[in-house]
Amino acid sequence: MPTTQRLRVGIAVDLPAADLELMRELEPRLDFIYEPGLYRPQRWHGDWEGEPSFSRTPEQAERYHQILASSQALFGIPDVNPGLLQRTVRENPDLLWVHTTAAGGGAQVKAAGLNADELDRVTFTTSAGVHGSTLAEFALFGVLAGAKNLRKLEADQARKNWPSERWRMRHLDEMTILVVGLGGIGKAVAERFKACGSTVWGTSRSGKPVSGVDRLIDPSQLAAAAAEADAIVATLPGTGSTEGLLGSAVFEAVSEGTIFVNVGRGTVVDESALIPALEAGRIGFAALDVVAQEPLAPNSVLWDHPNVLISPHTAALSNQETTRIARLFAHNATCFLDGQVLRNKVDTVEFY
Repeated sequence: MPTTQRLRVGIAVDLPAADLELMRELEPRLDFIYEPGLYRPQRWHGDWEGEPSFSRTPEQAERYHQILASSQALFGIPDVNPGLLQRTVRENPDLLWVHTTAAGGGAQVKAAGLNADELDRVTFTTSAGVHGSTLAEFALFGVLAGAKNLRKLEADQARKNWPSERWRMRHLDEMTILVVGLGGIGKAVAERFKACGSTVWGTSRSGKPVSGVDRLIDPSQLAAAAAEADAIVATLPGTGSTEGLLGSAVFEAVSEGTIFVNVGRGTVVDESALIPALEAGRIGFAALDVVAQEPLAPNSVLWDHPNVLISPHTAALSNQETTRIARLFAHNATCFLDGQVLRNKVDTVEFY
């Protein structure tokens, strides 16, 4: 039976007022502590870190601290700062749940350096899946850019060059797409490519069927599958077990002209193996929304490579983001109050 308990929720990051009202409507048992003016203002929609030059007055800082110290749950990591999260957890024994606005919020929780008792007391959830549709669209765009040779089209247009001979383009319905990681983003990617007529393969540790995926690949067979794929789309989170997973074994196995897209985390890719594959033509085109070190260093060869498209970790952003996260938070709040399983609970071993 649903409980009549209420939950005191502190807003820890800048949030549009309309999204706050939406959460109130979806879960009336929430008592929000929200005071505009205390938060780093968003520079763009979904900018949870906020304006870096913002500073609170001593009075504002004290009030912000009071909100963090008196809440049972937090919407967002305070100032998206792992050190401040650690302080809040240790100073607020009533804190029971923190929802991170990042899909990869587990890494932020790990960075907070909380002890076992603290991780046991506080439940952490992430916004994984909220960005699935926008990232899946970028993956589709990235593969299409490679398949249709966007760089050649741009170069010819810039030179006002109409080639004397026409040339072939690749078709999605003739391509095999290997999706590395079938979580929320990976499933969205698979659905879109399947709708375009592609043959879709996906890596899975569980072996459970996934809609739109024609063949499940055990991660131990990743390199062998990559050798047969026309395009590879990485969607994996950054964890200890995924770091450098896409390395020399994969990039040396791929066939010439393979397209590569990364919409997961940059640390999943060993760039010292990706770059030689690009130079050799085994990777014919790469669309990277993420890189291992962000921002990408000015001297990185990836900036100037003719077959690389760089997106500055922006493919997940959309006008829908804050509202989707608000809906997810309200859903999880209902689950929390009713003693049900929360979505996207952080694994405090892998921090995923």
